[in-house]
Amino acid sequence: MENNHHIHFAASTIQKIGTQKLIAIVALLAIYLFFAISSPAFRSVNTLVSIFDASYYIGFLAIGVTFVIITGGIDLSIGTVMMCAAMVGGVLHSNLGWPMWLSLISIIVVGGLFGLVNAILVAKMRLPAFIATLGTMMIAEGLSSMVSNVQSVTFPLRSSSDGYYKSFFRLDNNFPIGIFVLIVFVLLAAVILNKTRIGRYIFSIGSNMEATRLSGVNIVKWEGMSYIISGLFAGLAAIAYSATYTTILPGAGQGFELDAIAGVVVGGTSLAGGLGSILGTIIGVFIMSVLKVGLPFINLQPHYQIFITGFVVIIAVYLDIYRNRKKRV
Repeated sequence: MENNHHIHFAASTIQKIGTQKLIAIVALLAIYLFFAISSPAFRSVNTLVSIFDASYYIGFLAIGVTFVIITGGIDLSIGTVMMCAAMVGGVLHSNLGWPMWLSLISIIVVGGLFGLVNAILVAKMRLPAFIATLGTMMIAEGLSSMVSNVQSVTFPLRSSSDGYYKSFFRLDNNFPIGIFVLIVFVLLAAVILNKTRIGRYIFSIGSNMEATRLSGVNIVKWEGMSYIISGLFAGLAAIAYSATYTTILPGAGQGFELDAIAGVVVGGTSLAGGLGSILGTIIGVFIMSVLKVGLPFINLQPHYQIFITGFVVIIAVYLDIYRNRKKRV
């Protein structure tokens, strides 16, 4: 009887966590242990801080784009939108003398405006999401160079009076307090996705857009909302990035969208839409961050990370397709 109870408890626990998320958690632990065993230098506090630092801005990007992917869409602009927002905020503060708090708000606003543009292009004008967001990606990259005159932008040091916001991500003793900030937004996004009308409609659109439209749901409004949320989180990612790296270069955000989307897919969100979770996304982000930080410890250069990231994404997408086929059968 006791064994049956334990088996039932284990089965119910797996069901609550979700098989896909459980696999992702096991993969995260396995990858971390692999690097820890392969290189004793990996087992340090500084390495853990580096993993967290790599997870903040990619985590925010991934949270936002999860909403879009669940609708069955895609947002390729988030990386360059993040950098564009950071460049605008940095120029407003350093060149025009705006107060830091107002510059930080402007960063969020820029991200939200790009999200609104994507919403209009995709949800209202019905342009393919891939093409529309590819276009806004290039616009954001060009705007970054125009605003900064192709120069780097420097944000205040944490020790300065205007660098106060950086203490929300790392304390003077190097403690990565930003992980708690990320957790707060993970919980907020999870509540929005699972407990509100926005989330219900986003899942419904991703599952069957036509049936959702026929049921009276305003597709333009709620699909568009997912892109606005993605843009706002790109703004948050820009703040996290500027808090981690003082000097920012125009064009530095290229490729970040792929890291974020990889984290989302690895975390179990279906590219077909209608299925996904914020918890799975964050687990996926940490998997990608551990890979990014860990590969140099086994003497693999950054370009190997791009190769391995692509390989991991292909496997995750294949498993997603296999899962969808199995459901149809």
